[in-house]
Amino acid sequence: MTKLLEWVSVLSAIFAVWYSLVGGYVKHPLIEKNMNLVMISPLIFVILFGLYAVTVVLYRVFTFNNCEEAARELQDEIKEAKRDLREKGLEL
Repeated sequence: MTKLLEWVSVLSAIFAVWYSLVGGYVKHPLIEKNMNLVMISPLIFVILFGLYAVTVVLYRVFTFNNCEEAARELQDEIKEAKRDLREKGLEL
């Protein structure tokens, strides 16, 4: 199962439950008492998902590994390529 199919399945199940609560198909005093919260719950979930996404992105940015050795190796290869091009008559 692909990730997209997983997300669509979960969102469909959540939407079905929410729609049954809003449509009045499920009767319970607790649901009727908190109908305002049920109505704005999609907005709450979108805000919580946004906070989660920002947190994950910031965490991965702050814990990103620097590759000092690879950077030095790349700089050496650039210098070697420039030197090789100068030997062949190309001016940089």
